[in-house]
Amino acid sequence: MSKKTETVGLGIFEKYLTLWVILCMGIGIFIGNFLPAIPHILSQFEYYQVSIPTALLIWLMIYPMMLKIDFTSIVNAAKKPKGLVVTCVTNWLIKPFTMYTISAFFLYIVFQNLIHVDLAREYVAGAVILGAAPCTAMVFVWSHLTKGDAAYTLVQVSINDIIILFLFAPIVALLLGVDNVIVPINTLVLSTILFVVVPLALGFITRLFIVKHKGLNYFQNIFLKKFDKVTIVGLLLTLIIIFSFQGERILANPLHILLIALPLIVQTGFIFTIAYCWAKFWKLPHSIAAPAGMIGASNFFELAVAVSISLFGLQSGATLATVVGVLVEVPIMLCLVKIANQTRPWFSKDLSLSKNS
Repeated sequence: MSKKTETVGLGIFEKYLTLWVILCMGIGIFIGNFLPAIPHILSQFEYYQVSIPTALLIWLMIYPMMLKIDFTSIVNAAKKPKGLVVTCVTNWLIKPFTMYTISAFFLYIVFQNLIHVDLAREYVAGAVILGAAPCTAMVFVWSHLTKGDAAYTLVQVSINDIIILFLFAPIVALLLGVDNVIVPINTLVLSTILFVVVPLALGFITRLFIVKHKGLNYFQNIFLKKFDKVTIVGLLLTLIIIFSFQGERILANPLHILLIALPLIVQTGFIFTIAYCWAKFWKLPHSIAAPAGMIGASNFFELAVAVSISLFGLQSGATLATVVGVLVEVPIMLCLVKIANQTRPWFSKDLSLSKNS
């Protein structure tokens, strides 16, 4: 992967996301410790444990992502089923359960002398929520960097978002129930509606309206770009709010950031390997195999953060775990992009293979 390709695929925000997260962590911790009135005021604006200011900021992040989903492309999905099978099975029948297993192994067993069991349970809960939320928007970046099939990636992401509507809440409830974590199912369903159904519906209606009156070219090249900075501002402000509530916990247990990150990194590499090698075994072209691996490996962290806040609150260990997912996302995914590009020769160059993929 050349520097030029990386520059084209990743903007300054995406490329240095980990740096921005660390910066927001510092600002948030400073506010929490030296300006405690701010998080105290924000904590007053809650409805059924959902932080209204945070919810508004998260909508600013998720809505632009949903605008990119073209559901009309799903009509042609049946013509190339293999890549979709790899993506869907990996994302929904493997990933959530391996995320629970790997995070529980590290946090309950390997690190049992470093983390109190109750706090470890909160961290595992956050990891589970991350594992049940496969990536959406950022996959387009990873697909571009690996020279993936853009149209097919769009289909994979679109179908993934539809599945989230039906499987996200049940899977989270099931896995948290295994760990004896009490989950208010009404809050979980409400979170899914607020942070998936509503922005997805608004995105669909907006896309339909703009394309009809302005055309697809205007929508893709002008309208969508207007939301780039909105998404960035929404994410950064959300992170600052979260860390302002998490400051005391982080200062008391700074090592926990690393301890949470380790199982997330292992899980990311494991899931990518499953999807990528499965695609290789099925003789899928690299342009489909690479994005298939990236979708499962990365996470829809905006949704995970939102749901964690709704279920457990801004100060919970679960929310901290989802934010650590944001922290490690870009460096790990860029490593996987490099691996995918270096292993491109493993895949057949026969383009005819993609006809039935």
